[in-house]
Amino acid sequence: MIKTNSGYQKDNPKNNLRIIPLGGCEEVGRNMTVFEYGNDIVILDMGLQFPEEDMPGIDYVIPNIAYLKGKEKNIRGVIFSHGHLDHIGAAPILLQKLGNPQIIGRPLTLEMVKHRVEDTYRGSAKKLKTIYIKDIQQKIQLGAFTLKFFRIDHTIMDAVGIILETPVATVIHPGDWTIEKNPIGRKTIDYTHLSRLPRPTILMLEALGSTNSKEPVTEEEMLKNLYSLMEKAPGRTIIATFSSQIERIKQIMEFATRTNRKVALDGFSMKLNIELATKLGYIKIPKGVIITTDKAHNYPDNKMIIVCTGAQGEEMAALPRIVAGNHKHIKIKKEDTVIFSSSVIPGNERTVQRLKDNLYRQSDYVYHSDIIDVHMSGHGNIEGIKQMLREISPDYFTPVYGNHYMLKEAAKIAREINFRKDRIFVPDNGSIIRFTNQSAEILKEKVPSNYIFVDGLGVGDVGEIVLRDRQMLSEDGMFVIVAVIDRKTGRVMGSPDIISRGFVYLRESKDLLSQTRKKVIEIVDKSAGHNGAVNWTYVKDEIRNKVGDFLHTKTSRRPMILPVVIEV
Repeated sequence: MIKTNSGYQKDNPKNNLRIIPLGGCEEVGRNMTVFEYGNDIVILDMGLQFPEEDMPGIDYVIPNIAYLKGKEKNIRGVIFSHGHLDHIGAAPILLQKLGNPQIIGRPLTLEMVKHRVEDTYRGSAKKLKTIYIKDIQQKIQLGAFTLKFFRIDHTIMDAVGIILETPVATVIHPGDWTIEKNPIGRKTIDYTHLSRLPRPTILMLEALGSTNSKEPVTEEEMLKNLYSLMEKAPGRTIIATFSSQIERIKQIMEFATRTNRKVALDGFSMKLNIELATKLGYIKIPKGVIITTDKAHNYPDNKMIIVCTGAQGEEMAALPRIVAGNHKHIKIKKEDTVIFSSSVIPGNERTVQRLKDNLYRQSDYVYHSDIIDVHMSGHGNIEGIKQMLREISPDYFTPVYGNHYMLKEAAKIAREINFRKDRIFVPDNGSIIRFTNQSAEILKEKVPSNYIFVDGLGVGDVGEIVLRDRQMLSEDGMFVIVAVIDRKTGRVMGSPDIISRGFVYLRESKDLLSQTRKKVIEIVDKSAGHNGAVNWTYVKDEIRNKVGDFLHTKTSRRPMILPVVIEV
């Protein structure tokens, strides 16, 4: 790859497949992969990543699409594997920036994308060009790419695996996946048919379960435990789960109907997903089983099931608001049975732990997967990775979707079952994996893949410098010094005003403030001079540096110093 003033030039565009992950290969989330053959580009997913603890004020993080600038007309389609936010969350922003290329996905997935786009930019969903995958046997030609699909198991309806056939190689990508043992109402999936695709084949496999050696829970076991807890609940049952767990919510509603209970759904995204699935005919809500949360008090507690969002401890979601006592209609009671029917997303461990601690103080009946199997993971484990590799028997293996150590562990699993080391590619975000008729390699060059932060309406305007300022403010606070200076004499008039936020409490630090004021007057007196032109920038720099050093000697802290000089 050669970088020029106008962007990136393609290296040998003919007979050359390039696979470029723009996100999802160094973190959990932000999944987006570019496939490029000649002048044709196909994109898989446009996901977001939720902010980490060192990203104060950030709403979420999205992939960097600088590599695609100037290539918008080459984009033949954007495929969405399923409707989780780590795969569709960045779509409203990125689709608009790329000129709204056509989008491809199963009906529920595309409806979720359309709703998210409409929520972000009112009226823009009408501009979307959509291709609905209504039949898993469907084939779509996207320039040099032939797009096909295959069935997978995951925790959301309409998840689908993709096949991209090109003249030099065939890519097999299940998206997020698991292997369900003895699923209810459907056959166990066999992937051996993928071993008969045109070769060479490249398996890009999610590696999130590469460190998980636990035997997966069956759907039957999970439902048996869930139903038993609801049956025995002395009071209300509150179940926290992901808003995308449509099948699980349907099963809870069916249980409620059989046992003469009522169900209240709480959480905007959960209600929306159930509404979409109902409109598409994927579920049928039993008549009279759903009520609103404000009517819950009209029924006996042991006949009431509340299904809500917030199992990850998200501040504004339903369960954390209930636990904090901020919910309009629901307060936790000691006899409530609270069930976490969800796994903990990597990175959310501390938040979920705090939520559990607060729940245990308020309820005597709290259940989660650490003590009883009330959730099925949507991600494979070590044995599952081995099974996929054996059944698909690819020529090349590229672990994706996870932190770097997860990808390396998945590569280790492949080597343990005698997969050739030179045919395993562990990419970083921005890596270029190139396939030709003669060779396969990861190039030394990379494309931009740094974090793009979204804060409110701003996309990318919060960069590393702004984030560093926020981190500094969150660690040591802010110290504002307002000095009014006589233009004629160059001396401070009166006593400088001081505002402290997150540094010291002013009323309890009078001696420190008195010394600081004297220090400011002394600094101004020395640096401003008398009866001449004053360099106020120099004066402010002196205040910032010397007061900063002074406060550090007194407190061992370095707040952000903001000097304000007013000349009168």
